[in-house]
Amino acid sequence: MGEEQASRDGDLAAPEGIDGPRVEAWFRREIPAAEPPLRFERIAGGHSNLTYAVTDARGARWVLRRPPLGKRLGSAHDMGREHRVVSALARTPVPVAPVAGFCADEEVNGAPFYVMEFVEGPVLRTREDAERAFDEAQRRAIGERVVDTLAAIHAVDPDAVGLGDLGRKEDYVARTLRRWSGQWEKSRTRELPLVDEVHRRLAERIPEQGPATIVHGDYRLDNVILSPAGEVAAVVDWELCTLGDPLADVGLLIVYWAEEGDELLPLAEPGTMAAGFPSREEVKRRYAELSGRDLGEIDFYVALGYWKLAVILEGVYARYSAGQYGADAAAREALARFARTVERLAEAAGEAVDRLP
Repeated sequence: MGEEQASRDGDLAAPEGIDGPRVEAWFRREIPAAEPPLRFERIAGGHSNLTYAVTDARGARWVLRRPPLGKRLGSAHDMGREHRVVSALARTPVPVAPVAGFCADEEVNGAPFYVMEFVEGPVLRTREDAERAFDEAQRRAIGERVVDTLAAIHAVDPDAVGLGDLGRKEDYVARTLRRWSGQWEKSRTRELPLVDEVHRRLAERIPEQGPATIVHGDYRLDNVILSPAGEVAAVVDWELCTLGDPLADVGLLIVYWAEEGDELLPLAEPGTMAAGFPSREEVKRRYAELSGRDLGEIDFYVALGYWKLAVILEGVYARYSAGQYGADAAAREALARFARTVERLAEAAGEAVDRLP
């Protein structure tokens, strides 16, 4: 089979969001190590920027990241920004996937994208994943390493790695409230007054911010690729990264860090529900010890995390409603699940605000 025919065949098999022939031509120019024909496969997980595995004729693999299909909400899906962050962090102790290339030309694939080397290793998206891949003692060590890695992210000097102008350093929480309130107005599909009420109450009592750090923006266990031994091999999904208050990352991690008995599970049954993982209280204590930061007002950041996640998942719900993730049975099931999850997150945010002194 000739190369041109292989590309046409590859395009027929390419998943939605990938223009097989054009992306393959870009690989030929920019990543000479890739040997066509290329195969593309959508990687499970993630409901914002889309992630694909790219495999060449020799079995070598890369990862391609692009924005979601259809209308996009501004900088939330800025591939150039995400590429810049990952490239800068490659020079630090923070583990990230090595960057292979960036394409700003939307003529190639309908939107900018960037390519990373494929990092082999398990991603613990569910309790079943965690129980299958590691034993109880290993799971405890993994939980501790996830906390340690977050502390390492917050220890990076943004100016020293060329990210000092990634965003404003001051007033992070106020900016977060403004930004995600704006995103709520753009993506909301129904009236949920509690989202607006929580926003108002949080804005009235913003804690004083300490020195700004790099903030991942969506840090959790399943945004970490592990080595077979359970070491953190790479932190992924940097699309929301900016500069600001590191405690916002800690609060959101606590929101994601589900334990046995929890009823609100935004991401099904996450890996942290498996026996062995540290408790939320242990996570907070370990981070405080490593970072030296005072977590006395962490409940504010937990409330902020619930509220922000409600807004983010409303955007996901809106994209499912618009068919941007397909229209099959799985997409319809996800649509109903996200609708209820947004409502429950808003309720949890309200309850968290109620607990504040």
